[in-house]
Amino acid sequence: MTKGSINVSVENIFPLIKKFLYSDHEIFLRELISNATDATLKLKHLTSIGEAKVEYGNPQIEVKIDKEGKKLHIIDQGLGMTADEVEKYINQVAFSGAEEFLDKYKDSAKDSGIIGHFGLGFYSAFMVADKVEIITKSYKDEPAAHWTCDGSPEFTLETADKSDRGTEIILHIAEDSTEFLEETRIRELLLKYNKFMPVPIKFGTKEINDPDFTPQTTTDKDGKETTEPHKQITVDNIINNPNPAWTKQPSELEEDDYKNFYHELYPMQFEEPLFNIHLNVDYPFNLTGILYFPKMGQDLNIQKDRIQLYQNQVFVTDNVEGIVPEFLTMLRGVIDSPDIPLNVSRSYLQADGAVKKISSYITRKVADKLKSLFNNNREDFEAKWNDIKVVIEYGMLSEDKFYDKADAFALYPTVDGKHYTYDELFNKIKAKQTDKDGKLVILYASDKDAQHSYIESAKAKDYEVLLLDSPIVSHVLQKLESTKENITFARVDGDHINNLIKKDETTISKLDEDQTKALDALLKEVIPAEKFTVQLEPMDSNESPFTITQPEFMRRMKEMQATGGGGGMNMFGNMPEMYNLVVNTNSALVSEILETKTKKKQERLINQGLDLARLSQGLLKGEALTNFIKRSYDMIK
Repeated sequence: MTKGSINVSVENIFPLIKKFLYSDHEIFLRELISNATDATLKLKHLTSIGEAKVEYGNPQIEVKIDKEGKKLHIIDQGLGMTADEVEKYINQVAFSGAEEFLDKYKDSAKDSGIIGHFGLGFYSAFMVADKVEIITKSYKDEPAAHWTCDGSPEFTLETADKSDRGTEIILHIAEDSTEFLEETRIRELLLKYNKFMPVPIKFGTKEINDPDFTPQTTTDKDGKETTEPHKQITVDNIINNPNPAWTKQPSELEEDDYKNFYHELYPMQFEEPLFNIHLNVDYPFNLTGILYFPKMGQDLNIQKDRIQLYQNQVFVTDNVEGIVPEFLTMLRGVIDSPDIPLNVSRSYLQADGAVKKISSYITRKVADKLKSLFNNNREDFEAKWNDIKVVIEYGMLSEDKFYDKADAFALYPTVDGKHYTYDELFNKIKAKQTDKDGKLVILYASDKDAQHSYIESAKAKDYEVLLLDSPIVSHVLQKLESTKENITFARVDGDHINNLIKKDETTISKLDEDQTKALDALLKEVIPAEKFTVQLEPMDSNESPFTITQPEFMRRMKEMQATGGGGGMNMFGNMPEMYNLVVNTNSALVSEILETKTKKKQERLINQGLDLARLSQGLLKGEALTNFIKRSYDMIK
């Protein structure tokens, strides 16, 4: 038996491991199973190139709980270690056997799937155990070795009587970590970190119907049939799927395979994804994965089912900010890359060259997929627009490269259910919706019902009205106005239609200068100045007498502040709601107000007209609405 001290550069590394190495003690299981996976895949590679003269077989990793003995076992059937190798790899902390292996076999082993990125993997065992044993037998014809350490720098190493190839690690679980002796806790961790590991992981057994047994049916003397019950057999409970969809080529997968994998990733997600994007690149970095567009609707909240990051099929995190462009964090799915550094700060990630390239590749791939979906089946793409527009609009705002590509597939729906690309829209409306100064005015509504009368006024002039109702639309319009030439967006209720798209022709007012002044004074006496700015406009006599509008700039700034942005101008958020009251000087009601002899009746007509305008905008509430109804009944009488 050998005794000795582990080669460490500090007096005792184990308290440091327990306290500081990882913030989350549960990842010890991920680390140990990653090591077992590497041992198995190394053996597979050595047998494939003829260096290991043994049968590879169908190895698996087994996790066993011994609750009574307070022990957790991780057993593999990989290449094992000799006593010398235990000395070299276990007793020299932070020496990664995987890295040395990959270096030695760099040409032939580049696609072997060896993980080798998890640093001090084995020593994470001491976060939960106060004693660790390794019993290991190499694939080489050498005696088995038994290494023991109780969490101090001292260890013992002796021969063992293990006859089968591979390594068994036994953790003597510490008193403060007995949760890791519970079956439900270990199953939870295996499903979290190891659900798609490339080597089968056995955790207990389960009963299934014997596939080779055919139940016999017998008939008694009364003609009654009885079928014997299925024969049950006990089989290994393999807890993982070693060949998940993202490890396969797109040509091997059908649409159903993608959908089934989505539900495997998110078992509590009952809705089908809208479509998927298969990522597969091996230069200038390695990355595979599948991203899914879920039904988004108007929901801007962070999704509970997030994109999962793996490294060689080992789960790392579902916090992928910095790796995936921010606008795509609303998607779901998997990204697997050995080139993403682990256990580092977000600021480091964002500065890392490989990560930047990965982020930009994912952006390009998503844009290309959206373009091809649009080109291949426009009708289907239009039908899904409402469920995906928030992601696309967010991408247009946050990623310039995505914005440039989005012209090919970003849609602008109208209140009548048509959908245009930007170029199609521009060509459709430029003849009619260009104002007298040569600027193209793009009209839009955010609520078809609430803005119905304004939409009808615009349609009466044969103008096209878009329906733009996403929560970030104000930001998107600002971006479009700053990048497209000589255009402006105007919401249909932002002003009277004649003022939204000003043409050269002018309408003559029926009122002379004195009448106009008298009307202005009369209106200002009755209409509250803190809520309404009165504008007198000569319009067609058939147009509404009173129209309430809200200035585009003010409303847009308030909306942008509500969803973040607006240049930090919080003054807009704090300002009271102000509206314009556009009064048509050519309407019959205005003439009647001027001709009415009594002040009381004039006030009643003005209030009635104002309240009708407020009612059409959904602004008439509470006491004002009650008074309006009472006054209207009185007028009927």
